[in-house]
Amino acid sequence: MTHTIHGKQKLLARTRRLRGQIEAVERALEAEEGCDKVMHLLAAARGALAGLMGEVVEDHIRHHLVDPERHPGALDENATEELLDVIRSYLK
Repeated sequence: MTHTIHGKQKLLARTRRLRGQIEAVERALEAEEGCDKVMHLLAAARGALAGLMGEVVEDHIRHHLVDPERHPGALDENATEELLDVIRSYLK
């Protein structure tokens, strides 16, 4: 089983919130709201999507690439955290 199946409900909840944010952008455009409001909504949606991507990528790295039981000799914990820090900063 993959890690996305184990965290399925949490990930689905995040995608539903993200869908709500995108729908808010659509409503703002339909209502001809100001560009400042639309940009604010877009930034929030982008942040939510980046957060979701970060969570899936982190779980992938921890479960498929550096799990010491499955991959002896893989990155140690410090190297794993350094890699995840780089990825998190990239996704911001």
